[in-house]
Amino acid sequence: RVSLPCLPLIARSKPKTHLATMMKGETKEDHKQQDDVRKGNIVAAKAIADAVRTSLGPRGMDKMIQSGQGEVIITNDGATILKQMSVAHPTAKMMVELSKLQDIEAGDGTTSVVVIAGGLLNCCGQLLNRGIHPNQISEAFQLACTRATEIMREISIPVDFADREALIKCTTTSLSSKVVSQSSGLLAPLAVDAVSRVADPLEQSVDLNNIRIVRKLGGTVDETEMVEGLVFTQKAAKGAGGPTRVQNAKIAVLQFQLSPPKTDIENSVVISDYQQMDRVLKEERNYIADLCKKIAKTGCNVILLQKSILRDAITDLGVHFLSKLKIMLIRDIERDEIEFICKTLQCVPIASVDALRPEKLGKADLVEEFATSDGKVIKVTGVAKPCRTVSILCRGSNKLVLEENERSIHDALCVVRSLFKKRHMIPGGSAPEMEVSTQLMEYAKKLSGVESYCVRAFAEALEIIPATLAENAGLNPITIVTELRIRHAKGEKHAGINVRKGIISDMAEENVLQPLLVSTSALELATECVRMILKIDGVVPTL
Repeated sequence: RVSLPCLPLIARSKPKTHLATMMKGETKEDHKQQDDVRKGNIVAAKAIADAVRTSLGPRGMDKMIQSGQGEVIITNDGATILKQMSVAHPTAKMMVELSKLQDIEAGDGTTSVVVIAGGLLNCCGQLLNRGIHPNQISEAFQLACTRATEIMREISIPVDFADREALIKCTTTSLSSKVVSQSSGLLAPLAVDAVSRVADPLEQSVDLNNIRIVRKLGGTVDETEMVEGLVFTQKAAKGAGGPTRVQNAKIAVLQFQLSPPKTDIENSVVISDYQQMDRVLKEERNYIADLCKKIAKTGCNVILLQKSILRDAITDLGVHFLSKLKIMLIRDIERDEIEFICKTLQCVPIASVDALRPEKLGKADLVEEFATSDGKVIKVTGVAKPCRTVSILCRGSNKLVLEENERSIHDALCVVRSLFKKRHMIPGGSAPEMEVSTQLMEYAKKLSGVESYCVRAFAEALEIIPATLAENAGLNPITIVTELRIRHAKGEKHAGINVRKGIISDMAEENVLQPLLVSTSALELATECVRMILKIDGVVPTL
């Protein structure tokens, strides 16, 4: 029996086929291309976030935007800045849409939502570099966002819509970062009162179309006022000595012309002698006189005449007849204003002279023309109850201030509407973001694997809000964020950055409050946008 020596076993690998080698090569190339697309998208989106980051908070800087036509806008409203910005990259356009969505949903926090999205994308870039799959990051971010909104609800304070002072505090916080912040003491109560007038207690939303903002150049921001009725920037047509003040007004909204009729087709009338000319003029005079008499017969003493694009809405002869009949005329009413006017006056627009009826007229106690530093305005007050509409006369010393004042009032109105939709408020000054970050860090410890790592990164990304607020206020962001983290770890849920004093204090005691909807909406929309950007792995051009 022969014993053979034990030979070591040599594992032979199977020779790779050409197909396998080719497939592996293609996969590597594909992965590289996908990574390049993602990195390009993240860089483009972060560039947009960095552009508006310096505008965040009460001490944020303003941007001067110059259009191609030479128009200049000065603002620190995120939605306005991004809307005016010329953006070519598709992902950058998504950030612009993100800000627009936040403006529609909450009306405030348009800068915050973009800054949060920029911070999350920065963390995404780091996670991708560590080899974590985009789908895993996306799912973990959604989990973290759901938990974050729950934490915000837990630290929120219920608000009663009858508590006017609480609503004013919230609105003042929103106005503190605007160019017109020095007038927040006037604009905040004005916005609260305006929304309270038009709000229906039985519904969970407010239609801001029932609040009409009218701009009039001249004066100061402090001259902005709310009118329970209507305001027109047109002056009364009193060329023939017509009235400029009417008490116990009966108002007709006319949609037909007080001028001689014209044919539908282009034609020419040849007049050969003076008798024919006199007859034409006499017919025109009789036609207009007949219209004016029919209007006066209904008891109408104020006319709101819609602007006409086909022919003159009224001739000088018509103005003369109305003046003789002591009827006040306000002309050039825009077509899109008719619905609001009719809702306020509780009247019906009259489309033809045959439809004139006394019951179709609106009523008001007083219609009067007032002189301002830049022309005249007409106020219609004492309208019939119940009136679910309000007008706000917006003033400003120049065009830039006037436009910014209008934007600020719109934001303030949206803040009150947000409180009406979700009746909770939370402290401002980055307190909710820091509290969410602290609690998410603890929550991440209960998770395992990649999920825990991604949730921790989400929590760290939210610290960009306090860091940016501190940076814009001229404070040391590292010191402030570290101290904030310690205070929140001790259980001080309402601790935030007081940018005016440059310290950390209790935001609820400082009356720095904001609607819960603004913060939750910003977080949810930013997370959704980031998840969408992560899912993109290729750009397909079309013809």
